[in-house]
Amino acid sequence: MKNNSLGCVIVFIIAILGLLAQSTLYTVNETEQVIITKFGRPIGDPITEAGLQFKMPFIHKVNRFEKRILEWDGLANEMPTKDKTYIIVDTYARWKISDSLLFLEKLRDERSAQSRLSDILGSETRNTIAKNKLIEVIRTTKDREVTVSEELVEADKTGSVGRLVPIRHGRGVLEDEILEKSSKKLAEFGIALLDIRFKRINYNSLVSRDIFTRMISERQQIAERFRSEGAGEAAKILGGMERELLQIRSEAYKEVEIIKGEADATATETYAKAYNQSPNAAKFYEFVKTMEIYPELLNKDSTVILSTDSDLFQFLKEAEPGDAAE
Repeated sequence: MKNNSLGCVIVFIIAILGLLAQSTLYTVNETEQVIITKFGRPIGDPITEAGLQFKMPFIHKVNRFEKRILEWDGLANEMPTKDKTYIIVDTYARWKISDSLLFLEKLRDERSAQSRLSDILGSETRNTIAKNKLIEVIRTTKDREVTVSEELVEADKTGSVGRLVPIRHGRGVLEDEILEKSSKKLAEFGIALLDIRFKRINYNSLVSRDIFTRMISERQQIAERFRSEGAGEAAKILGGMERELLQIRSEAYKEVEIIKGEADATATETYAKAYNQSPNAAKFYEFVKTMEIYPELLNKDSTVILSTDSDLFQFLKEAEPGDAAE
């Protein structure tokens, strides 16, 4: 009986010692920093070295905070730019607890820190976007070139296609401005803001429709320029072709007439040589040529009045009355 009582006492003492040890000893991991508080008030400096540590049991409380870089992913918010264009901006940031004592005093935990980050970063992002035009938000470099087909550039007489609107800062400078201004405000809460970036920038649905409509209109205007210039070029080609055809026909007609004239001259010269060999031959040639004229000149519908001295009438005058009957 005494042995059982002694065993119970030993077990009770061991349990008490274990409870005291659990309340007195604690460990600090490599990824965290610890602040000891007494009745809610910090005691001593933050413990950042990993290892086994001691505290007053039941009086001191261990408050653990991350040493690693933490993330903040903001909600996508709609905000206006300087040129009154509404866009939806989605941002993200990286931060860490730089002063755990101040962080504990001001915010107590990471949930409150996330809420404070949303307020400050959202406000600074909105202010920065409102002071700059849309082109400053979506562009990152000042001298970037756009690859556009030569035909499209040639068709655009305004010279706007293939040229970007010049910018003064760009998206990177705006992000740096938000980072600088937000860091000063967050430092009061023991937070070091390491970086902030625009994750996504979208147009408002109404703005997107207007932009797409304008893009379609611009491309249609360029297409119309292509068509009108093509029609003008076609008319120019057809006009040139007609001129060339007329020139070819004119030169061909001229060549034909020259050949005919030369042929007639040669034929006349040949006839002249043939019929000028003797007076009878010349007279026969004159007779033949006159007879060739009679069928064209004299028919049933013709009425010809000739004088008796006419060369055309001389062969009719010499004909005997009985020749026609024969």
